[in-house]
Amino acid sequence: MSVRWVVRSGDGDLVDDIVALAGGDARALDDGRVFIGRVRAKRGDAVRAGDDVQVHAPAGAFAAVTILHHGAGVLAVDKPAGISTIPDERDAEGSLLHRAARAVGVEPGKLHPTSRLDRGVSGVVLFAESARARELLRDARAGGRYVRRYVALASKAPAPPSGTWNARIGRARDPKKRTVNGRDPKGALTRYRTVASTPTATLLAVEPVTGRTHQIRVHASHAGAALLGDRDYGGPRTIVLPSGKVLSFGRVALHCTRVSVGDVADGSAEGGTSRILIDASSPIPDELRSWWRALGGDDAAWTASGEQLDDG
Repeated sequence: MSVRWVVRSGDGDLVDDIVALAGGDARALDDGRVFIGRVRAKRGDAVRAGDDVQVHAPAGAFAAVTILHHGAGVLAVDKPAGISTIPDERDAEGSLLHRAARAVGVEPGKLHPTSRLDRGVSGVVLFAESARARELLRDARAGGRYVRRYVALASKAPAPPSGTWNARIGRARDPKKRTVNGRDPKGALTRYRTVASTPTATLLAVEPVTGRTHQIRVHASHAGAALLGDRDYGGPRTIVLPSGKVLSFGRVALHCTRVSVGDVADGSAEGGTSRILIDASSPIPDELRSWWRALGGDDAAWTASGEQLDDG
């Protein structure tokens, strides 16, 4: 359970004092579970009267994550839905970054995510373990050699059935969300292909070329094909099946199946010269497979979803 404390005059000058008053455990600050407003606090941070301090309880035992690739300065991890890529206001040690760091025995500060998946999204995430690897992966991305492929279950088929979405994406009124042509919009490009459809859902293969926040979700929603379970962008939370059974979606029906990076110098040490190829794949989660079957979809469509997208 989380504890909220509004600082009063005389409570103390440091966040450490407030955590003690609130009855927080000794590790709360070290674990990243304390926030002053929306900013994560660290030991010694000053507070003043009126500040809103929240101390979150530890998340408990954390399930291990699957390592898909580890070498040449790059770590590829299979992210489950339901956890954040990096620490957020809900959790620190339970984030993918912290779990991955524990799995390979390094400090969390040694890992840098080169792309992020939203809490409700699953699949492959790459972390750079060195400044050089980070730079090389950034260059690969700029040069079109960093490819991410996704599958998604949408509420309806987009029109046309394949092509590109290129609407600019900016900030929405809610600072946590994005919208087409919102504030400070930036160019965004997503390739998509309709793989198969049923009367109530569509299986899409998707490839984001750019990396805007919530890009696939925003573009799909703007195209009238909001993703199942994506309540933030108009996706249905439930669907009533012909049998009368209600199918509920507890996550966003979006999964990164593969990340491939080609023609990148070895980033494990400064000045590395050997060439490497990273090709990490994540299996389709059973949850998405079961939803697709319940919606009348054929399992064979998942194989077809892995075919490479073209420029539309």
